[in-house]
Amino acid sequence: MDPYRQPLPSESTPLNGCKVLIVDDEADFLDTLIKRLRRRRIDVRAAESAGEALTILESEPMDVVVLDVRMPQMDGIRLLERIKARYPGIEVIMLTGHASLEAAVEGMGLGAFDYLMKPVDIDELIYKLQDAYRKRCLLKKQHSHQRTPGALAD
Repeated sequence: MDPYRQPLPSESTPLNGCKVLIVDDEADFLDTLIKRLRRRRIDVRAAESAGEALTILESEPMDVVVLDVRMPQMDGIRLLERIKARYPGIEVIMLTGHASLEAAVEGMGLGAFDYLMKPVDIDELIYKLQDAYRKRCLLKKQHSHQRTPGALAD
């Protein structure tokens, strides 16, 4: 084994226990992305619309949502607002094309964890998922310590 080889994202920090929801109205893109993430043993669900995403979130707890900025009916910004209002602990990563970069920046102001440009590099997405999941776990841990009687506050 080469000691200088950089580990793949899925080797360096596993996403064990992380539940990911990918929301995109482009069925081929969504299908390909889901297959590539599952090949890396990531627990991932797919939604082709904002409405479907909200239905999934009502019945299944998720840690990270990756959503496209441009979708019909309800765009990614409105969906981000709904997610953050109902599930503030879920981290959201925005996917955007060049034309909607401003919307991704707006999403950051509304609480998105980060954004990626389409077409998305799978390793870059995995790094972002790991970072978002790490943040989610830290916030959960801090929240549980604050609720523990006798816990010291920072």
